[in-house]
Amino acid sequence: MALLVASLFALAFVVTFTGILLLGGIEHWQQWLDDHAGHFFAWRLCLYAAIAAAWPWVRRRRLARDPQSRRQLRQIEVLGVLGIVLSEASNWLRMY
Repeated sequence: MALLVASLFALAFVVTFTGILLLGGIEHWQQWLDDHAGHFFAWRLCLYAAIAAAWPWVRRRRLARDPQSRRQLRQIEVLGVLGIVLSEASNWLRMY
């Protein structure tokens, strides 16, 4: 799992660095990101939908292994939704 997370961070760094180089600077990269904000929002919505679709399966498996983990799962769900809402609110405030 740690290797997957590290790989994703490395990939994000490489994509960002390559974009900055190809577009000619940080200002152009930021403009490109702003111009395509709608596409990234649609991507995030698809990602959230995939997580929401997979979550019941994950939840059932976890509860089958450890019925006492119901409280922990509820905390994860609340914190996950709160994190998504705050992240999207931050993106929205940055755009306007």
